[in-house]
Amino acid sequence: MDALLFDGPARAPLTLVLAHGAGAPMDSRFMNDVARGIAADGFRVARFEFPYMHARREGKRRPPDAPSVLRRTWLDVIGGVAGKSGPSSVAIGGKSMGGRIASMVADEAGVAGLVCFGYPFHPPGQPEKLRVAHLEDLKTPTLIVQGERDQFGTKDEIPRYSLSEKIRILYLPDGDHSFRPRAASGRTEKQNVDEAIAQASAFLRRLAGA
Repeated sequence: MDALLFDGPARAPLTLVLAHGAGAPMDSRFMNDVARGIAADGFRVARFEFPYMHARREGKRRPPDAPSVLRRTWLDVIGGVAGKSGPSSVAIGGKSMGGRIASMVADEAGVAGLVCFGYPFHPPGQPEKLRVAHLEDLKTPTLIVQGERDQFGTKDEIPRYSLSEKIRILYLPDGDHSFRPRAASGRTEKQNVDEAIAQASAFLRRLAGA
């Protein structure tokens, strides 16, 4: 397992493990803002990178790893972070692809919860290619924070999907896949990111029984 990036107190009631999206690393501005914001609310946050992204840091341009590699990496990281405390001591999630793969291993790993920021319900412009089959019977308590205008799944589209009752979806006003709203909306990107952090922290508090 490659090096992890930690934020927040070591003895927090719960650790949130986050994975990056397909195109940006674990220390992108979005990942930094979210991790540090949740850590400031009293939680431990761990970040990691999939093998292909780690290779990019060494100058090797690679596409995302095969799904089997992404899943195996997630399971290895969960085991490493949880340690003797067990998987129930951690929640997992991430941005876009990172959150999607987390959702595919959450039940198997037995984690406490799942937090997805901008879930890719389908490829942009291809609403018929849904990525929701495994979400229909998901048993892990889940929060999905989604921009209303997200081209990977909008507020108008998502209610049509058959999703597990364990999934709660929070929509950010006029947000796109990165939670950025249009200037005419009167909303700012910072407001949406701050709301995403606040909702994620509240969700983690409920999981931790705090």
